[in-house]
Amino acid sequence: MCEPKQAPGAQDSAQRRLKPAQLLFEPPEAVADPEHFFDLESIEDPRELLTRSTELALAFRAAADRATEYQAVAAAQLADPRRFDRLPTAVIAERAEWSEDYAKKMVEFGRELQRGSNTAVD
Repeated sequence: MCEPKQAPGAQDSAQRRLKPAQLLFEPPEAVADPEHFFDLESIEDPRELLTRSTELALAFRAAADRATEYQAVAAAQLADPRRFDRLPTAVIAERAEWSEDYAKKMVEFGRELQRGSNTAVD
């Protein structure tokens, strides 16, 4: 499996990945409460609230970037002409709820990521 790099158009995520906030799954009863969000509503000190909410925002951005990279790698693998069960770009787009043009870009990005990881290994 290749290790994804950075999503297209993303800013330098290396700095953001240095200290992301820990993302914990919300307990079911907290998810049911629309006012509850990672216990931020209980923080009364505005400095602490700003720090924690900023950490969470950076962590979510980093997580979104990583997830996008994995999507691109998966799209490239699914579109690989060497696969007997290769999927057309239109089918990949439909499964990921993308436009076909965006799916083509993601397949190419995924191929670039794969080439980059292959180069690093050699």
